[in-house]
Amino acid sequence: MTTLTLSQLETHLWRAADILRGSIDSGDYKHYIFGLLFFKRLSDVWQEEYEERLARYGDAEIAADPEEHRFDIPKGHFWGDVRKHPTDIGTHLNRAFHFIEDANMKLRGVFQDVDFNNKERFPDAMLEKLLQHFET
Repeated sequence: MTTLTLSQLETHLWRAADILRGSIDSGDYKHYIFGLLFFKRLSDVWQEEYEERLARYGDAEIAADPEEHRFDIPKGHFWGDVRKHPTDIGTHLNRAFHFIEDANMKLRGVFQDVDFNNKERFPDAMLEKLLQHFET
């Protein structure tokens, strides 16, 4: 894993904003961009923890136990699970956000300002481009 410089991170975030430009008010970019960034990071951290626990315990069930992770991501609601859907991406994102908040008391309300379930504002092609951007 490489570490981003502050300049690289800023550029990456501006490019994400460019993808959203014209579909939402610029003042709302932060809610959507940071919501996706947080969701991606939660999934990545969970996977890193899982792999570390799997190496330590040699047991996939123990490695996946919610007690072994800082945050619980319910099965079927990881970044990779959302990425499997080429249509209704906004619905799958919203569902993942909802399930993650429900599974983690300390994350309640984190995604409250994020709603990708408006196909006029967030067509699947735009969301696909945005998700691809966050995978780089």
